Amino acid sequence: MLVIALTLAALVAALVSGMTGLGGGTLLIGVLYAAGLAPAVAVPLHAGVQLVSNASRTLAYLPHVDWRALGVFMLGAGPAPFVLAPLVTEANADLLRLVVAGFIMLALFPASLARLRLTGRTGLFVAGLIAGGVGMVTGATGLIIAPIFLRSHWSKETVIATMALCMTAGYIVKIAAFTAVGHGLADQLDLLVPMAIAVVAGTLIGRRLVNLFSETTFRWVFRGLLILLAAKLGVDAGLGLIKG
Repeated sequence: MLVIALTLAALVAALVSGMTGLGGGTLLIGVLYAAGLAPAVAVPLHAGVQLVSNASRTLAYLPHVDWRALGVFMLGAGPAPFVLAPLVTEANADLLRLVVAGFIMLALFPASLARLRLTGRTGLFVAGLIAGGVGMVTGATGLIIAPIFLRSHWSKETVIATMALCMTAGYIVKIAAFTAVGHGLADQLDLLVPMAIAVVAGTLIGRRLVNLFSETTFRWVFRGLLILLAAKLGVDAGLGLIKG
């Protein structure tokens, strides 16, 4: 039953990401934790599934990728996982979720982004730092860095494609870091394989449905989804801190 439930969750998560470019990873990590998986199991498994999801989404939108963004992103995303992997089990996940929720709400406002200089190459570098740092504890970071990829001169396809490419590279580094500290994916293939197949299917379906959104609708849905996810993170973190 666990395999079936997680495979269906992976399918839905990939469908969401295939249509909007974000949100699926956060949905999936929530399901993994709800299923009772420990962080040292849930986060690497999530990374493996999301690697397949983002790689398939990159291929589906390959003509729209802005390749120049990848190098700057990886300058930030590359080193942190190897430093933080041994510390994952010691972090206060609820406090981090609260910080992340606040950052998302701040990043939703262009004026705040300008003050923080989260634009251009600086923004991509910071996005990499967040993906490589915070992502080692929370698993999903797509909703955190999504506002940085939402650029006026990029179409919705370019937003989805370039973010998927950067996240693919980031998940490769994350898996390598967890493997180095003894939490690889070899023991989780019974879950990883069916979930990986499901995310490929979800991505292909989502790619066909993406044109249901106009550019304007896409950006409103994109921001609205970020607000909802930030609210969920904040509520979960608050309840966790109170109980703790």
